[in-house]
Amino acid sequence: MKKEKLLRYVFLLAASVAILTIFLIFVFMAVKGVPLFFKVPLTGFLFGTDWSPTKGHFGAFPLIVGSFLVTLGAVAIGGPLGIAVAIFLSEIASSRVANFIRPTVELLAGIPSVIYGFFGIMLIVPLVRTFVGGAGFGFISASFVLAIMILPTIAALTEDTLRSVPKAHKWGSLALGATEWQTIKKVTLPSASEGILSAVILGIGRAIGETMAVLMVIGNAPIIPTSLRDPFSTITSVVALDMSYASGEHQEALFALALILFIISMSLVAMLRFVSRQRSTR
Repeated sequence: MKKEKLLRYVFLLAASVAILTIFLIFVFMAVKGVPLFFKVPLTGFLFGTDWSPTKGHFGAFPLIVGSFLVTLGAVAIGGPLGIAVAIFLSEIASSRVANFIRPTVELLAGIPSVIYGFFGIMLIVPLVRTFVGGAGFGFISASFVLAIMILPTIAALTEDTLRSVPKAHKWGSLALGATEWQTIKKVTLPSASEGILSAVILGIGRAIGETMAVLMVIGNAPIIPTSLRDPFSTITSVVALDMSYASGEHQEALFALALILFIISMSLVAMLRFVSRQRSTR
C-alpha cells in the first residue's frame, strides 16, 4: 500500500509539473507582452495593418492573417492526402505493402524543419516561379512545404482511427452486397469521422506553429497578400526574424504575438479535447 501511495504521488507530481510548466509559460509571455497594450490599444494591435516596429507601428493583423492563410492552405493539401494515405494503408494495401510504406511516411515526421525549408527553396519555389510567376515565395510554396510536414501526423492518427472501427461493421456492409469502396465511404469513414477530425486539428496545430520551414519559403513581407504570388509573413516568421535584435516596445510586441499564438494553440487543443469528449459520451 505504501508503494502504491508513493507511485500515486509521483504520478500526481509529474502531472502537476506539466500543468505548472504551461501556466508559467503563459504567465511569462503575458508579463512580457501585455505591457504593450498600455501603449498600443489591443484593437489597434490585432486589427492594425501596418507592422513597422522601427516606426512604432505594431499592426499585427497581416501576420495573423498570414498564419491562418498558410495553415488553411497546408491543411487543404495535406489533409486529404493524409486521409487518403491512411485509407490505403488500413483498408486497401496488403500487409507487406503497408509495412513498407508506413515507416516511410512516419520518417517524414523526423526530418528537421530546416531540411524541408531547403527542399522548398531548391524545388518548390522554382516550380512555383516557373508555372505561377512572381518570385516563387509565398502562399503556394509555404502551403506545399507545410502540407508535407503535417501529412505523417494526419495519416498516422487517421489510420489508427480507421483500424479502431469494429470489423463487424465492415463485414455487415460487405455481407449486404456493398463493394469495398462503398463500405469505406458509407461505413468506415463516417464511423471514424470524429477521430479524423481530431487528426486534422492536430495537423492544424502543427502547421500554425511551424517556424523555420515557413520562414525560408514565405518571402517575409508583413503585408496582407492580394494574390497567390505575393510574399507575406506569419507570426512565427516575424518572431524568429526579429527577436535577436528587438528591444523595448518592439520586443514587447513580439511577446504579444507569441502570446496570441499560444492562445490559438491552446484553443485548438481545447477543441480537440471537446471532440474527444463528445465521442466518448456517445
